[in-house]
Amino acid sequence: MQSVLIGVGQAGGKLVSALQTFDADGNHGSVRHAVAVNTASADLRSLPATVQPLLVGQSRVSGHGVGGDNELGAQVMREAREEVLEAVTVDSATEAVFVVAGLGGGTGSGGAPVLAQELRRVHDVPVYAVGVLPGRDEGALYQVNAGRSLKTLAREADAVLLVDNDAFRQAGDSLESGYERVNEAIARRLGLLLAAGEVDTGSGVAESVVDASELIHTLREGTLATVGYADASAARDAAENVNVVTSTTRRALLTGTAVEADTADAALVVVAGRSAAIPRRGVERARRWVEEETGCMQVRGGDFPVDSGRIASLVLLSGIERTARVESFFERAREAASGSSSDDAATSGSASEDVASEQWAVDELDDLT
Repeated sequence: MQSVLIGVGQAGGKLVSALQTFDADGNHGSVRHAVAVNTASADLRSLPATVQPLLVGQSRVSGHGVGGDNELGAQVMREAREEVLEAVTVDSATEAVFVVAGLGGGTGSGGAPVLAQELRRVHDVPVYAVGVLPGRDEGALYQVNAGRSLKTLAREADAVLLVDNDAFRQAGDSLESGYERVNEAIARRLGLLLAAGEVDTGSGVAESVVDASELIHTLREGTLATVGYADASAARDAAENVNVVTSTTRRALLTGTAVEADTADAALVVVAGRSAAIPRRGVERARRWVEEETGCMQVRGGDFPVDSGRIASLVLLSGIERTARVESFFERAREAASGSSSDDAATSGSASEDVASEQWAVDELDDLT
């Protein structure tokens, strides 16, 4: 899938950098343009030269960021929307735009929904969001910001790919090392997913190509989505890798997605590895198993040749908004908004009481205004 990546805020910029680097290192050619938009000038200094930096909101915050205020983040993005749209190159070969943001801070959680809305208004390609949820220990303000942002973003984007910090961080991780782990993990997952539609990558030709239309149709089935991943060493002979493909697919779905698979509406299975090592029978068996496990009527699948001694399975699930993981996140945000979350109160500063708990009482998405 020929894609444009736009990181909004510090976490979004870092994740876009990781995605662009993964794409360049693998010579996949799926990222056409990468931009990082921020209100804090310091967060733009460490970006690689391949990611275009864009500082916005200088008249309001003088390059110092919005301090976790996602109302202000939304206002800044609304005022800078023409500047951002002009900086983003979406040409005739672009098949999708991805707006990438951490949902707990101010610039990303406030600016991403505004930018997604503007991009859909201007461009006739799907606009997806990659939203990073805050960990449980990141404070009430982050939980409230993320809850409001996700509800708004789910309406403004064609689909939202969720990244759960808690699913990637390990015991003993600092916040910084945890973020690095998330960036590396999601860059590998999403990077392979975007690259999988390339017909000839120089590593062989796929038996069953997963093209951009299959990814688009899978994501259209639901508002929220997630990607699971697992890999293992591969034998040289494809016949010996049937069980490898099925076992990595099982792990990708059952432990790699961090959600309950039987609540999804649609799925896509991609098996990556050396062309000669990927068993067609294994790929089809894995696709059928995902179909049985999820109960989805729409399970697409295929293979993606890459120069590697391992076999990797990717499973994209869409329509996951009814899962316990997502519901528990929104419950955490509701508790934080009402001031009843005891473990967050000490670390958050003050989650604004103006964010009243009744905003969570209805399913309609609330604007950040």
